[in-house]
Amino acid sequence: MIGAVKLRAGGSLLQQIPNDPRHLEALLDFYAGAGVDCFLQDEPVDWVALTRAQAAQRALAGQQATAPTHAQQPRQQAPAGNFQGQTGSPVPAAPVAPQTISVPPAVAGQAPVLPDREIIAAARDLAASAPTLEELRNCLGGFDGCNLKLTAKKLVFADGNPQAKLMFVGEAPGRDEDLQGLPFVGRSGQLLDRMLGAIGLDRSSAYIANVVPWRPPGNRTPTPQETEICKPFILRQIELVNPDVLVFLGAASAKTLLGVQDGIRKMRGRWMTYPCKGREISAIATYHPAYLLRSPLEKRLSWRDFLAIKQKLAEKAAQ
Repeated sequence: MIGAVKLRAGGSLLQQIPNDPRHLEALLDFYAGAGVDCFLQDEPVDWVALTRAQAAQRALAGQQATAPTHAQQPRQQAPAGNFQGQTGSPVPAAPVAPQTISVPPAVAGQAPVLPDREIIAAARDLAASAPTLEELRNCLGGFDGCNLKLTAKKLVFADGNPQAKLMFVGEAPGRDEDLQGLPFVGRSGQLLDRMLGAIGLDRSSAYIANVVPWRPPGNRTPTPQETEICKPFILRQIELVNPDVLVFLGAASAKTLLGVQDGIRKMRGRWMTYPCKGREISAIATYHPAYLLRSPLEKRLSWRDFLAIKQKLAEKAAQ
């Protein structure tokens, strides 16, 4: 962390650094515990004020725009053979230009804000318009309705095999995932790989994603608003993958996508159903690998869950 600190003489942060090495070590431990990865500037950034300014700019651009918005444009039907894994020669889909969300103008005399309902509705329409996973990724890349995009380094869309019958869904990416743009690549991801290997699988046998595709600052929990804005995209992602078995890593993703309120201790290991495109997908929740790193004694219960997942996949393959 020390190598990442870049300050000018006279900067406010420089003035706060103690001379005593023990105090400096305690200060760095405090920053690390708070989720601070590095100091980028010598003054803190007011992201709330920045977001309002950007919202005002988008509102002004929305008023001046003459072209119809994405919500007014007719949706294109997905061409036949557009999905991977279908029989016959696939027909390449026309590229979809990344869409941006226009924020309605603010009321005179009030500071501009991001309207929750309008943004969520726009996200729902945008996600539904993507006929393939690649185009869904492009839509997310051009979506500006979630403030987490302002602080994240990369979009963390998915990893693994989109044709797999097994899909994992976590809550949100962490620091390592944000740096690489892939889900579950840090210590928790390495544990997930070992758990898959224990039942004879690997990442080529599964598809991995998160409810929220951008890392929240400091690895904090996503707010309900952020989750609802991103929810239409993971719903569409599950529809396009259409797995036989859906695994929720932690209670947060299960609560978001199934609407259940039970805690993970009560929920884990119990088979549920997830409705998707006129069929019911077998779904199960298990402990998040990050929790298992903190509570290794619970690994025995997750081992039971993964054995049940392996058995369920075998049953689906035999049908």
